[in-house]
Amino acid sequence: MSLETVIADMQDRSGDFAPADPRRYFHDTYLRTTIAVGEALADGVFLDPDWVERWDVVFAELYLEALEEWTADTTAPGPWEVAFTASDETRLPPLRMVLLGMNAHINYDLPQALVAVITDAEFDDPGVIGRREVDHRRIDDILASRVAAEDKQLEKVEQPGDRTLVDRLLTPFNRLGTKRFLKEARAKVWANARILSHARRDGSYTARISELGELSRRRVEDLIEPRYVVLELAARGFGVVLST
Repeated sequence: MSLETVIADMQDRSGDFAPADPRRYFHDTYLRTTIAVGEALADGVFLDPDWVERWDVVFAELYLEALEEWTADTTAPGPWEVAFTASDETRLPPLRMVLLGMNAHINYDLPQALVAVITDAEFDDPGVIGRREVDHRRIDDILASRVAAEDKQLEKVEQPGDRTLVDRLLTPFNRLGTKRFLKEARAKVWANARILSHARRDGSYTARISELGELSRRRVEDLIEPRYVVLELAARGFGVVLST
């Protein structure tokens, strides 16, 4: 499957969400981000564009599979179950819903996507892994470049009271905080992917995925608590770390 096909699939699914479905906030944000990655691929931003496309396709498919499972029978991996049900009893603002989806997708899905497209031999090859890390950081740059635009998109769909006066005054710091925790989380993702590579070799992969799922689920639950989430995560850290 190509990234173009994934984008088309995501665009089709956007039309399936009811206007009041809070899951659409993350979905639409992720769609725009995926389109931005596709544009960067076309512009020759990456060292290994073929690998980046395979990686991004696998990454997106993990989210789409979770969404499909939930749509079919309201089951999904732990972090996604929390994210999908977060607004069932109490409405959460769009920003919070985006953060829930980002958390589940980055902390839980991204290490699995990396392991799916990097062999154990490649993890042990400094030359190969060095190139992969460079492209990994370039994805960070794309995500960071989208922060201001995505914040404006969320403002369009927020209801009165979703952001207090203090929230609005802190918006520039929220954006800086978002950039910081994205980089911090993805650095931890890379470390977790290495641990999963070793687990794949010693037969403990399934147990490690369960551990990752539980850690990620707890962090998604943290985000449901009422507070200035972006600022707190900028201070505390967004990512999770597998035990060593």
